[in-house]
This record gives sequence, structure tokens and C-alpha cells, in this order.
Amino acid sequence: MAEEYQNLTDEQLIERLRGGDERVMDYILGKYKPLVLGKANAMFLIGGDTDDLIQEGMIGLFKAIRDFRDDRASTFFHFAELCIARQLYSAVEASNRKKHAPLNTYVSFYSRMGKEGKSLAETLPTDSMDNPEQLVIAQENLAQFWEELKGRLSPMEREVLDAYLSGQNYRQIADEMGKSPKAIDNALSRIKAKIK
Repeated sequence: MAEEYQNLTDEQLIERLRGGDERVMDYILGKYKPLVLGKANAMFLIGGDTDDLIQEGMIGLFKAIRDFRDDRASTFFHFAELCIARQLYSAVEASNRKKHAPLNTYVSFYSRMGKEGKSLAETLPTDSMDNPEQLVIAQENLAQFWEELKGRLSPMEREVLDAYLSGQNYRQIADEMGKSPKAIDNALSRIKAKIK
């Protein structure tokens, strides 16, 4: 398949794709993947990894293929490079704003943990607990959960967790502790894994 496309310009490939040759899409995505990899490896995404950036770059490439118009003065290569860069920068900016932080750092209330295999939802007191004994047991279970968790965390992870729970963001915690935001992100990832 690649041989029949090798002698065509990118603009001709796009024309064939729009003419109904859907195999061209895979060829172009494969051809430009090294460009995406190069750009993604040069960036850092808070709360994500290089694979997330590669995925964002491939989305930018797909948009370039979809939106390219050959009646403009730009070649497809330059247009694709611009679309990939814009998509990557948008992803990095969004991660810096922490727009999706609750989605990326959640721990399910229903995942089993601890020695007894109870979920966090089972240890938290609920409004339906009219029985004072149930309320005390639930509070003790929650306290035990926090004690077990703190026992599993390193001193740095405990400090990061306390600061995070007090409402500080990555950069504030990093500045306060004299660490990089990436080190704080890594610590929070380890904490999340230990909670699970």
C-alpha cells in the first residue's frame, strides 16, 4: 500500500482521500507520526504523560488532514506542523489550568481497599445513619483508613497530601517544598496508587 503513495505529494494524497480512498488516512498518519513524536517529547503535561501528548498531537494531525485547503499559500506539511503544535499547546495550557484535575486524580468511593476490603463509601458516615453506634463505627473506620494510608506514605508524600487537601495547587506545593511541579505530580500519583 505504501508504495503506491510514496511518489505522491501530500496535497495529492489529501485529494485522493477526499476522493474516497480511505487507506490514505492511515498512510498520512503513519508518515507524520515521527513529527508528532518529536513535538510531544519536547513538552511536559501536568497530570499526564508523553502518551497523552502523542494522542493530542495525533488529534492535531487528524484536524490538519480534515481542514487542509490547497487553495492557500501553505503546504500541507507546514499546516500539519501548525495544527499539531496548536493542539499540543492547548493540551499543556489546559493541564496548567487544572481544568480536568478532578477527573484525572479521582479515587472511586467504591474501589475496595485496606485489610478488610471495604470501599471508602462503606466507611464514610451517611445521612441515613440515625444510629449513634453506626456513626461512631463509621468515624472509627474513617480514622483507621487515614492512619493506614499515612503509614504507607513517605514523609514527602504525607506533606504533599496535607498541602493538596488544604487546597494548594501543584505549583504552590512545589514552591513551598522547593521541588519541581513534576515531582509533586509524581508524589500525588504514588499517593493515588497507594489509596487504591
